[in-house]
Amino acid sequence: MPRIPRGFGDNQVYHVINRGNARNKVFHKDDDYISFIRLLKEAIARHPVKLYAYCLMPNHFHFLMSPYQAKDLSSCMQWLMTSHVRRYHTHYGSTGHIWQGRFKSFIVEEDSHIITVDRYIEGNPVRGGIVTTAAAWPWSSHAESAGLIPCRFVSCLPVELPEDWTHYVDTPLNEAELEKMRRSISRQTPYGDEQWQKKVALDYNLEATLHPIGRPRKSGEA
Repeated sequence: MPRIPRGFGDNQVYHVINRGNARNKVFHKDDDYISFIRLLKEAIARHPVKLYAYCLMPNHFHFLMSPYQAKDLSSCMQWLMTSHVRRYHTHYGSTGHIWQGRFKSFIVEEDSHIITVDRYIEGNPVRGGIVTTAAAWPWSSHAESAGLIPCRFVSCLPVELPEDWTHYVDTPLNEAELEKMRRSISRQTPYGDEQWQKKVALDYNLEATLHPIGRPRKSGEA
């Protein structure tokens, strides 16, 4: 199957995801999370990229990021992934692939959709049944975005968050919101309203991400 094209643009907001190889666990203990967050902080300091939200799960991560220039997202993520793999192999005496491959990313519309993505990201450990509230998961940006601790390296979103952010994040997304999010993650489809999606897909050569996966039907097929 051909690779889905990437649509990188200056000052766009992206939902960025990567998973452990074969969905294997990557973060085995607290020190693994701490070391990765330290590397993430350094990656943001080294590259002109804003980080709006993040969540580390045992076998994957989610970021909400905005590069100043299109190339900055790739260079930031390449540095982070390479640095982490080097650290992981040195620490565990291992070899081989740690991550499933290149990271996934898709552009997010800067309106209520960006709030939904942030909510989805920080709500991961609640949705996964690891904790009962996002405030109890230490490996995400939630404590910062909810004002529970001072911001360390996370930037403020370009839109205002709802009041009682923790309650909002802990409240499950409805099925339509989840389905739309999963479709964007699967196909790296721009995440926003329909007209905005079509415009962004056209601007960044992402029309293929709007179509279902699979070969086109032949004439006469049901």
